[in-house]
Amino acid sequence: MSAAVPPHPHSLFRRLATALVQWIDSDYCPEGADKVRAEPNRVDLVRVMPFIVLHLGCLAVIWVGWSPFAVWTAVAFYFIRMFAVTGIHHRYFSHKTYSTSRFGQFLLALFAATATQRGSLWWAYHHRHHHLHSDDPEDAHSPHVHGFWWSHIGWITSRRNFPTDYSKIKDLARYPELVWLNRFDLIVPLLFATAMWGTGALLAAYAPHLGVTGAQLLVWGFFISTTFLFHGTNCINSLAHLMGRRRFPTADDSRNSLILAFVTLGEGWHNNHHRYMSCTRQGFYWWEIDLTYYGLKALSYTGLIWNLKPVPQSVLDEAASLDHAATIAAARLASQSHPDFSFGTLKKVVPAAAAIAVATATASQSVLPKKTEHPAVHRDVTEETHPLARQEPPPPAAQS
Repeated sequence: MSAAVPPHPHSLFRRLATALVQWIDSDYCPEGADKVRAEPNRVDLVRVMPFIVLHLGCLAVIWVGWSPFAVWTAVAFYFIRMFAVTGIHHRYFSHKTYSTSRFGQFLLALFAATATQRGSLWWAYHHRHHHLHSDDPEDAHSPHVHGFWWSHIGWITSRRNFPTDYSKIKDLARYPELVWLNRFDLIVPLLFATAMWGTGALLAAYAPHLGVTGAQLLVWGFFISTTFLFHGTNCINSLAHLMGRRRFPTADDSRNSLILAFVTLGEGWHNNHHRYMSCTRQGFYWWEIDLTYYGLKALSYTGLIWNLKPVPQSVLDEAASLDHAATIAAARLASQSHPDFSFGTLKKVVPAAAAIAVATATASQSVLPKKTEHPAVHRDVTEETHPLARQEPPPPAAQS
């Protein structure tokens, strides 16, 4: 039995050089993007070095220390940029749940790039693919197919998931300014990190009572805040398909979770979203807190965005019917468990709102079996997930 032949040094050098170039130009792919996407899942350590550096940068807190200003800056930019991820990467570029001008969408993409989660087009491409194949073998980050850790962090380190297939997001790829931001997706994060350091240095010179330095604000405002932002966002890929309640019997195992809704400014109402992804809000009722929607609603008053799409009444009626059925089932179960409990009494003394709360807390949860892993199939999901994209006119001239 012959020993395996090690890779030729020139081949290793080419792989290394390609990965280094891709840090700057994400679209650089000399072997062809289709070939890369057809590869099996495997971590590309060189390509993900910026991602590793992001996490290692948090350890610098040992040397730079902390100050109240630096810590609160980290907290503020976690939530500000979480809004950029959820309200822009997700609810605009992935699902077009509201409208804006061409210049407006460029500003939105520029702002979202500070989140350091690749470009808006890469984000939208993968997310639309997720909706088309959610919790199926072709889903790149299903915890039921690949396990928790791969769905949470592993999939983004896999070489096959790096390229953006622009042919699959034609409604977005026709704007060269968006393609440019997506292609050079490291530029805005670097500028943001530099701004953190510069602001800290200025505060150290002109407001020394704050106790902050350039290095300290860089570590807290960029490295720590961005790392927490990454893991908060990816809780939706992993935990939102494992924990919480299922209101709608969707084909996947998406779930609603109040805890995840707080962490992600409203994305935790994931089962709602998978039932109807084209509306702007994901918390379908007033008690389902959706801070991203509130922010988008406020932004609409400025005129930058408009046409926020509502939840259809038919979907709300369906939810009310399902919640009512779950409430009745929960009440009957309680009456069987406790003979002194009167179901008739419940109907007389418990108002409808409390009944819905009971359903929310006690309704049964279905769990999908873990599926075997298969190579993902990447298709054009623009028209399949967004029928209106077929009807969009050619891009207008640049608007102010």
